[in-house]
Amino acid sequence: MPVVLVVTVNPRLPALLGASGWQAVTGDDAVVALPGAAAEAGMLRAAGVRVEELPDAVAAAARADPVVCLASPAETAALPGVPAVAGAPEPPGARLLDVVTVMDRLRSPGGCPWDAEQTHASLRGYLLEEAHEAYDAIVDDDPVAMREELGDVLLQVVFHARVAAEAGEKRRFDVDDVAGDLVDKLVRRHPHVFGDAGPRDFAQVEAGWDEIKKAEKQRRSPTEGVSRSQPAASWGAALVRRAGRAGLPTPAPAELTVDSPEALGERLLAVVAAAEARGWDAEDALREAVRRYAGELDAEAEERARA
Repeated sequence: MPVVLVVTVNPRLPALLGASGWQAVTGDDAVVALPGAAAEAGMLRAAGVRVEELPDAVAAAARADPVVCLASPAETAALPGVPAVAGAPEPPGARLLDVVTVMDRLRSPGGCPWDAEQTHASLRGYLLEEAHEAYDAIVDDDPVAMREELGDVLLQVVFHARVAAEAGEKRRFDVDDVAGDLVDKLVRRHPHVFGDAGPRDFAQVEAGWDEIKKAEKQRRSPTEGVSRSQPAASWGAALVRRAGRAGLPTPAPAELTVDSPEALGERLLAVVAAAEARGWDAEDALREAVRRYAGELDAEAEERARA
């Protein structure tokens, strides 16, 4: 068979070839390309490599001279028995490109009418819902559910980024902006890994993270940046942690007569049941207490800033 080698191109990474692919197409044999490799063929011609485009695998097999054939994975299947190399091996995370591509199709003309109508406001409830479902899967230690629910969270991230890409100039950003900001933040907040801060233990890493965040955000109070929409217990715990690290007052701790988190949970459930019996909403009551505490922290931080 005149096709001596197939270079399988990567549909997610058009016009890219790895080392083995380049070695194959710059050897002594002629190079042909099937329709699924048109992008690679154009790239190679621009680089000075002669490439002849053919309509199908039958035409490649009919050549009289030995050839290296560029083909998509589906086209490669039409050349059984021919040695093949991966033109551009996929790096980890390559399928994230498919997520972006699918979302673009859904939001573009001819896509899904429901997806096309969504806004940040209409989607925000789904973001919370999917995050809670992912949390439940983690609590249940269910890897199958984790995989699915984390995918749903990822969908919300990509969806919001796609909506933002269509916004006005002052509000516009896209998924690459989101990813770029995240990468920059992770590198900036890990100087012991990416910089010259040197080795650190857990406590030093946590303290350094807080200092970097403080410098980045220029926050005046530990309440800034803490989500108020999270459950009251989580909100309160976050404020207590931040206040403690900042040297601000924390509520006097109640005496715990229980000796395990499980027993604490039972005690808290009993408090909820007692509140319900009186017609009180335990979540609302705790939220009001946390809100008052947040106000006290803001006032204390402002007073210290003036001192």
